[in-house]
Amino acid sequence: MNVKPLAFILLLLLLAGCQDAVPRWPVEEKGGSFLKVSAERNRKLLEEEMLFLEELLAKDSLRTYTTSASGTKYYFETKAPETEPIAAPDDLVTLQYNLMTWGGDTIYSREEIGLLKYKVDKQELFPGMRSSVKLLRQGESAVFWFPSSLGYGYHGDQDRIGPNLPLKSQVWILDIEKSKDSLPLKP
Repeated sequence: MNVKPLAFILLLLLLAGCQDAVPRWPVEEKGGSFLKVSAERNRKLLEEEMLFLEELLAKDSLRTYTTSASGTKYYFETKAPETEPIAAPDDLVTLQYNLMTWGGDTIYSREEIGLLKYKVDKQELFPGMRSSVKLLRQGESAVFWFPSSLGYGYHGDQDRIGPNLPLKSQVWILDIEKSKDSLPLKP
């Protein structure tokens, strides 16, 4: 048996197999169109909600509204002296709140929700409430108007709060226990 032709064929196959693999390109390139469409829809929804809220609050000449850094509109029902502590991360805040529609229909009453002890920025609350707690001092109460993106968003709460429902809430800060890390050092 002649080994040379067989060795030559094996050498050719080996060399042919060592070529770089040619990448397979997709036939149709898909972009992140779903995310873009979803983001645009949410932006438009927020814009519509904020325009509606501006019109709604413009009719109320009795109160002075403040806008928080997150975009929440609110006014104080009860104001505390500036000597009272304000909630900071890791503080334990005792609070009560209710949830209503922007039209004033009660979704969850203060009694249904009950007394809540909340470790600031360490426990789960909906986004608008997390930021609102840090705006109030011990003994204060305020009414907040949350766009749906700062409420329960697209999913709602799977019970009484539907998808994309803007919320109104009155919040009462009953007590603030400062964390050891947030207390000033004694000289």
